[in-house]
Amino acid sequence: MIDKILELSLRQRAFILLAALALVAVGLWAATRLPIDAVPDITGVQVQINTEVPALAAEESEKLVTRPIEIEMAGLPGIEEMRSLTKFGLSQVTLQFSDNTDVYRARQLVTERLQAAVERLPHDVAPKLAPISTGLGEIFYYNVSYKPNAKRPELLREQLFQLRELHDYTIKPLLRTVPGVAEVNESGGYERQLVIQPRPEDLERSGMTFSELADIIAANVENAGGGIISRGGNQLSIRAVTRANTLQDIANLPVKFAAGVKPLLVKDLADVSYGSRIRTGAATIDGEETVIGAAMMLAGENSREVAERVKARLAEIQEKLPDNVQVQPQYDRSILINKTIHTVSTNLFEGAILVTALLFALLGNWRGALIVTMAIPLSFLFALTGMVKLGVSGNLMSLGAVDFGLLIDGAVVIVENVVRQLGIRQHELGRRLTSEERSQIVLAASKQVAHPMFFGVVIIAIVYIPILALTGIEGKMFHPMAVTVMLALTGALVLALTLMPVLCSFLLRGRIGEGDNFVIRAAKNIYEPLLRVVLAARWLVVIVAIAVFAGSLWLFTHLGAEFVPKLDEGSITSMLYKPVGMSLDESVRTDLELEKTLLREFPEITRIFTRIGTSDIATDPMPPNECDVYIFYKPLDQWPKTPGRPRNKAELNSQIDATLKKLDPNYKILFAQPIEERFNEMLEGTKAELAVKIFGDDYDVLEKLGDQIKGILEKTPGAEEVEHETEGRRPQLLIEARHDELQRYSLSASEVNKAVSAALAGKVVGTAIDGEKRYDIVVRMPEEIRAENEKIRQLPLRVGDHGLVKMGEVVDLKTVEVVEPIFRDEGHRRAAILVNLNTSDVEGFVRNAEQRIKQEDIGQLKYERRGRIRPPG
Repeated sequence: MIDKILELSLRQRAFILLAALALVAVGLWAATRLPIDAVPDITGVQVQINTEVPALAAEESEKLVTRPIEIEMAGLPGIEEMRSLTKFGLSQVTLQFSDNTDVYRARQLVTERLQAAVERLPHDVAPKLAPISTGLGEIFYYNVSYKPNAKRPELLREQLFQLRELHDYTIKPLLRTVPGVAEVNESGGYERQLVIQPRPEDLERSGMTFSELADIIAANVENAGGGIISRGGNQLSIRAVTRANTLQDIANLPVKFAAGVKPLLVKDLADVSYGSRIRTGAATIDGEETVIGAAMMLAGENSREVAERVKARLAEIQEKLPDNVQVQPQYDRSILINKTIHTVSTNLFEGAILVTALLFALLGNWRGALIVTMAIPLSFLFALTGMVKLGVSGNLMSLGAVDFGLLIDGAVVIVENVVRQLGIRQHELGRRLTSEERSQIVLAASKQVAHPMFFGVVIIAIVYIPILALTGIEGKMFHPMAVTVMLALTGALVLALTLMPVLCSFLLRGRIGEGDNFVIRAAKNIYEPLLRVVLAARWLVVIVAIAVFAGSLWLFTHLGAEFVPKLDEGSITSMLYKPVGMSLDESVRTDLELEKTLLREFPEITRIFTRIGTSDIATDPMPPNECDVYIFYKPLDQWPKTPGRPRNKAELNSQIDATLKKLDPNYKILFAQPIEERFNEMLEGTKAELAVKIFGDDYDVLEKLGDQIKGILEKTPGAEEVEHETEGRRPQLLIEARHDELQRYSLSASEVNKAVSAALAGKVVGTAIDGEKRYDIVVRMPEEIRAENEKIRQLPLRVGDHGLVKMGEVVDLKTVEVVEPIFRDEGHRRAAILVNLNTSDVEGFVRNAEQRIKQEDIGQLKYERRGRIRPPG
């Protein structure tokens, strides 16, 4: 069959040339359509269920929300992993499905099961599915701020109110219309609310409770419709405009009509003003508080193209903003992708030049070298065409794996033998060959080597087939590499059997030397004596070869291993863990100090932005004491060269860590990179390179075991940073009812719950509408006294129809330490120890750590080690 292909090619030379031109055209078209990315997207099919649980503590949310949802989701078709996180105000359940599951079908299955779960949840919670994005979906960060020296409100709080409103009502809606954007997340600023803050003393004098006042206001902040009527041949719709919609309207609402002429009004009992929703997160940049937005890419889209669209739309949005406000890009995934592709392109180009130079130096015929060289771009274009057809993206793993030396193997064998045979025949005849003679010799010479060449290239391609058997994350990472190389080899093989002989028949005219060039002659002069020596001592050579092979096997078993080498993304993401229990306001204050210090101490750094706590869409929920710090730095050649300054990224990380420890010795910091952090989180559910997970129900036992394992890991060679995922416990104010006192006053526990919910958590009683803007109307205890135990004890509770009793008469207040957040994997609570390494031998570290843990007498322990690799055994 191979001979027939060669014969057909040389009979239909014009067709082969036209086919080559068609390949060039189609390949160039494919190059413009090829999706480009930095690395393959290893995200599986994932569905995330977020449930806001207003005011409930983590343990209550776990019992009432997380656990029922987990029970209902267990056993879903295609589900492979289920994990959850429960913290104050939020329950998050993450479901990982098998790779062959359609994401929309998975979301439908989850939605159907949620309908059954909702019946078992508290009445005021509504589970929602997270946007259809991936773990690598946050491709573009930007901040909204006032321009330098521009007019702005005097108070920082009002500035953040206005910036947040601009983002929510102008920027966000326009960005959500960008093709490929699934959602726009935000951190920072204040979400404006219309807040009614009752004065406890006035409320008590009026004989009312917090919840009763909230119910009265709720009855006055809604409009109604009366259907339609017919009048005089016209149809009229009926609308009752009764809503109290402004601060003044609500302040003047009547609360009680007593014996006096004038009724008791809301303003007589409460302060009515604009306030903010209780924040769970914030954002800072370069030492100032700000609003940060994140464009989340729709699953399956190309991150480079979507990031470019977002950047272009932000430029359009800037023209629609007030003159004193600006939108500034802070993290653009397309920049990293372009740098990565530039590196790959440069390496490919330099590789092609090197191979071409060697061909011209060694082949002995410049026209033959030119023919072989043409196989490089044509094979590459063939591969690009196949990649577009198969949906394989161009990235560091796929394009970076292309080896031009492999691609020209077949072409070199064919062309070199053709050149040699033509030279020999010319020498025999003593004249130049005719066109017919040349074609015959080209065909004969090609047939001589075509079969071994064919099987040689096929064997090389077969080596990559086992990679296609990989599944899960490993498959997503390495399949593009194998597919791309196999496509390129297929194209090279087809070209070697068709185009190479045709080009030889056209271009190898004139006189062709049959001898070797000086480079080959010099090599032969060295090789021939050496060959005679080894043939004379062939048994010694065989023994040495066996010994070298055995030694290489021993070395292989002692080599380090890691999942993939690190890609330098040109930025740093550090996970900063502050003392447990820190408030959001204090966390913001310390972050502002931190950013100013780093910018002052490190001229290498260009800018810093920080996301604190939980964003509006809880894709990465964190407590207030945790934050992600994004650090951007200058190119290495622009760093100061003075002694003591960092010389590379690792030294910069080390000096940043030392500087932060000077600010507060209790700071714990783990360094990563934006994409690397997400990779780690997808691999194991944590943000570190490795994690040891300990399962059990008793957190006292889990913490004890965690401390022991942390001590072992810190002493294991290769460990750079070892930290608890959640260290310590958070303070909680526990309001515990005395049931005997409730019985004495004929009170139900619901009265206590209503008072706590309305006065402390705040009760949303309606919505104020101002054009396109909507503000929640909330009744809540004044902020300055919410934290005072004595004021909480003074809260009035309704007894019977007219009586009141203070809450302190029927409850006890005490502060306790609790675990938060609560992590669960596969329905079981867990703790985790996070590890970052200073060695590339991840596998060796895992084996060593595993052995050390087993040697310690720490009782029965079920643990899981996952991360960049999963060693066998």
